[in-house]
Amino acid sequence: MKTFAQLKRTYDAFHAEAVRLAGTTRQLSQRAATYHHVYEDSGRNHIFPLIAAHGALWARGYFAFGMNLGKLLSCQYCLASAQRRQKLDALEAFAEAFREVNRRVCVQIYTTYHFTKLYGDHPDTEKLVDPHLLAALKCVHTANRNGEQLTDQAKRDIFETHFLNEQETVVGPRIETAVDQFDWPLMKSLALMPAVRFAYFPIGYWLQFWKFDRKEERIHHGLKAFDIAAQMGWKHTEATLDRYAILPEEFFADSIGHFSHLKNEILAAA
Repeated sequence: MKTFAQLKRTYDAFHAEAVRLAGTTRQLSQRAATYHHVYEDSGRNHIFPLIAAHGALWARGYFAFGMNLGKLLSCQYCLASAQRRQKLDALEAFAEAFREVNRRVCVQIYTTYHFTKLYGDHPDTEKLVDPHLLAALKCVHTANRNGEQLTDQAKRDIFETHFLNEQETVVGPRIETAVDQFDWPLMKSLALMPAVRFAYFPIGYWLQFWKFDRKEERIHHGLKAFDIAAQMGWKHTEATLDRYAILPEEFFADSIGHFSHLKNEILAAA
C-alpha cells in the first residue's frame, strides 16, 4: 500500500496536469474539452463537469457584453480620463477574477476525479479529498466500473455534494474578495444580476440572479440548472455544447480522440 507521501505526490502530479489542461482564463475551448472529458470518462455519471462546461462557454458572451456595457457607462467619466481608465481596469479585474474561479474549478474537478479513480479506497485519501466529496466520487467510480448508469436522483445527489464543496473551497471566497475589491457601485450591481441562459435550456427560459455574491442564490440556481438538464435529457444537454460556437468541429466528431490529442500536445509542450 502506498504511503501518504507517495499518495500526496500522485495527487500533486494530477493537480499539475490539471493546471495545464485547464489552460489560461481565456482558453475556454481547451477547458470545456477538459470538463467534458471528465463527464465522458465517468460513463456520463458525473454531471457537474458537463454543466460546468456550459457555464464556461456561456460566460464568454456575458463577459463580452459586460465589458461593452462598461465602456458605454464609463462615458460619464469622459472628462476625467484617468478615472475612466481606473473604472474600466477595475471592471476587467472583476471579470478576470470570475474567469479565474472557473479555471480553478476545472483544476479541482479533474484532480479529484482522477485521483479518487485510482485511490478512492486508500485509507489516507480523505486527508487529501473532502470525505463527503470522496464518497460521492466513489459512487461515480463504482457505477462506471460496473458499466451502470446512476439514477437521476443519484446523479443529483453527487452534483449537489460537488457543487457545495466548490462553493465552500473555490467559488465563494474568491467571489467575495472580487466583489469587495470592485470599486464601481453601478457596474458592480449590474454585474451581480446576470440572466443566465445555458444552451440546453428550453426556449424563453433563463435563471435570473439578483445578488450573485449570495451563496444561497448560487446554490439554488445551480441545482435548478441540474434539474433543467435532467428534464431536457442528458444527450440534449451534451449535444447543445455546439451552440456556443466555441468548441471545434473535431470535438463533436470524436470527443475522446480530440481530448487525447489535446492532452498529449499540452503535456508534451509542458
